[in-house]
Amino acid sequence: MYRHSMVVDQYILGCFLASLFGFLLLYSQLIRRRRKTKKYTRSSSIMEREDYQYIKSSTSSSINVATPTSSENDNNRTDIIIVGAGVAGSALAHSLGQDGRRIHVIERDLTEPDRIVGELLQPGGYLKLIELGLEDCLKDIDAQQVFGYALYKDGKDTRLSYPLEKFDSDISGRSFHNGRFIRRMREKAATLPNVRMEQGTVTSLIEEKGIIKGVQYKNQNSQEMIAYAPLTIVCDGCFSNLRRSLCDPKVDIPSCFVGLILENCQLPYADHGHVVLADPSPILFYQISSAETRCLVDVPGQKVPSISNGEMANYLKTVVAPQIPPQLYDAFIAAIEKGNIRTMPNRSMPANPHPTPGALLLGDAFNMRHPLTGGGMTVALSDIVVLRDLLRPLQDLHDVSTLCKYLESFYTLRKPVASTINTLAGALYKVFCASQDQARKEMRQACFDYLSLGGVFSSGPVALLSGLNPRPLSLVLHFFAVAVYGVGRLLIPFPSPKRMWLGARLLSGASGIIFPIIRAEGVRQMFFPATVPAYYRGPPLD
Repeated sequence: MYRHSMVVDQYILGCFLASLFGFLLLYSQLIRRRRKTKKYTRSSSIMEREDYQYIKSSTSSSINVATPTSSENDNNRTDIIIVGAGVAGSALAHSLGQDGRRIHVIERDLTEPDRIVGELLQPGGYLKLIELGLEDCLKDIDAQQVFGYALYKDGKDTRLSYPLEKFDSDISGRSFHNGRFIRRMREKAATLPNVRMEQGTVTSLIEEKGIIKGVQYKNQNSQEMIAYAPLTIVCDGCFSNLRRSLCDPKVDIPSCFVGLILENCQLPYADHGHVVLADPSPILFYQISSAETRCLVDVPGQKVPSISNGEMANYLKTVVAPQIPPQLYDAFIAAIEKGNIRTMPNRSMPANPHPTPGALLLGDAFNMRHPLTGGGMTVALSDIVVLRDLLRPLQDLHDVSTLCKYLESFYTLRKPVASTINTLAGALYKVFCASQDQARKEMRQACFDYLSLGGVFSSGPVALLSGLNPRPLSLVLHFFAVAVYGVGRLLIPFPSPKRMWLGARLLSGASGIIFPIIRAEGVRQMFFPATVPAYYRGPPLD
């Protein structure tokens, strides 16, 4: 009873300190932002930054026009061009097509993708999929239900279940082959008569007098083409070659994933993802079909052992294999021997857009976070719901200045959900990585023990991770509650100067992890979106 009371008291203290830290940080950031606000030049027709340069394209007689000119029948014109048909592009095409928009999708490769990421959809993302009417895309691809996570550290484990008590039995996470899911999404979007799906490579955006008018691309036959539309939405993925014209990309690559497929093995906790807090960084396991389990080994830095000369296989056998659950050892070694080892850089990029007349960024081309928490598709689908609802009242997309100003609210309305998931992914990855710093070790252990307490101590963080309760303040409270819980473990029952100093370093380290991420995401938009004028901007009146 005493221990339970002590734990609750520590949690309450953690919430109070987190609230105090958060308030001081946010207040100071608001004051600094007001002093440092940059002035933008505004014209009556467009808004553009002084230091911004659009990609310019000149048309020639050898370039074909893919859409009719303005003098031709309006029924044949394109309302929106979508660059890319991954999860974001396909979902967006279907959603806007259902609203009656005439959509032209241009995708570099329409064959089924084969990737080692984008294979786990959190419950919050599944709810957005239902809201978009796309949940049937998970049928007939052998998708697996996911009900939570199992966390492993130093031979101990704990199960963290999604808080799904208030939802229907069908609501859960889903894991699957990424390519199969995208194929189904493309097929469903293509069934709409007003959605045109074309294979081609977009080379540049067409700009006239500071306004994006469309795109220049090469079609499947390598012919130079141009396509026009009043709105171009770029969602061509993490390798986007167009994002520099629409945002200030600051891409960080903290690590790489090494992917394997384990065949015919049973995970210790059925229908759960498994996270091993290994040295030097986490290892993930989750089922992607009834007979296949995906393993993702995180390797810090941008350089991984060579696959071709056998260094990777040796690294996996000698460093990684001894740290995984014993039940998976044989299947893991068999997967290494089979040799189908894949790698993928993990990218992180805060959203930092230029309000651009006639164009918008979406998906991984716009915003990325470490894939440890599997939040990428949840953010993309949430963004699509926000954008769809914003565009619905707009009858005329050709009023460029009004559309540009109105769509500024998209960047604000998306922030609380997207920034919560982004911040959690970055912070959790740093906490879960091994470190020689004793304070970081204590923080890592405190996180594992805190989540193992159960009740609100696990359901609160898991609700954040799953996208079921993506609230920024809840994230800050739980993060500092973990830190204060770690300090409490050091000071109770007999504090010493050494332990007090270690506790202070733990708190300082926790602040050093989360505050830079929050600052990059935007304090005002994340915590106080209602103070941003664009938050209240309504559709133009007819």
